Amino acid sequence: MMQLNSGDTAPKSANYKVVSPEGQVIGNVYMKEGETLPPTQISGCHYEME
Repeated sequence: MMQLNSGDTAPKSANYKVVSPEGQVIGNVYMKEGETLPPTQISGCHYEME
């Protein structure tokens, strides 16, 4: 599974899960291809494409 961080560019239009450092899904965001992933509300989180 591809992990992306805040500031990375979305590789394709899709829903991206916000995953905590413990591996829990704590939210999601829809991003269009080429958009920059926004900062997460909790430090250490990353994004995963659904």
